[in-house]
Amino acid sequence: MKDLDFEKALKDLEKTVEKLEQGNLSLDESLELFEKGVKLARFLRKELEKAEKKVEILLKDEQGNVSAEPFDISDEEKKTDDKSENGGENPDNGDDESLPF
Repeated sequence: MKDLDFEKALKDLEKTVEKLEQGNLSLDESLELFEKGVKLARFLRKELEKAEKKVEILLKDEQGNVSAEPFDISDEEKKTDDKSENGGENPDNGDDESLPF
């Protein structure tokens, strides 16, 4: 598992699940694939936890507090629309105080 990256492990897990869902395997084959799937799922969870910790570090404020902000896709789409309507200009007149860094 040490030579896997996240994307490769995810594809491998998807293929493993597909084989198990087909149901035409022996009990031993099913158990072997199930074990492989569990190992892949654990690897993926650890990788996601590492990524989450990196994101938290990037989002910490000056006091070291992380504030959770819900991600709303409609807000992001509106920002993109505003930029295109203003010729690529940021509608907040260059005020970057809202940036977390």
